[in-house]
Amino acid sequence: MAKTSSVEKNNRRRKLVDRYAAKRAELKAIVMNQSLPMEERFRAQLKLASLPRNSAKTRIRNRCEVTGRPRAYYRKLKMSRVALRELGNNGLIPGLVKSSW
Repeated sequence: MAKTSSVEKNNRRRKLVDRYAAKRAELKAIVMNQSLPMEERFRAQLKLASLPRNSAKTRIRNRCEVTGRPRAYYRKLKMSRVALRELGNNGLIPGLVKSSW
């Protein structure tokens, strides 16, 4: 099980990303628009830099929904390989069969 503080920190980041997503997208569109004057694009870049650092989507860490483990994460299932194996062995995931050879 991951530290509760790490999981909560990641959840706070998710909320910040949701809150600032529209504003970031708007500023990025201005920065990327080559037809606008350089001064206006630079001002948009400065505003983008002044936003909270944790409001960037790349700051979010994918974590297991069951254990909070940050590594070996399956996006489709939203859980780690360890939790997947444990739930599969207990028969809680339909269609998952433990292989043996």
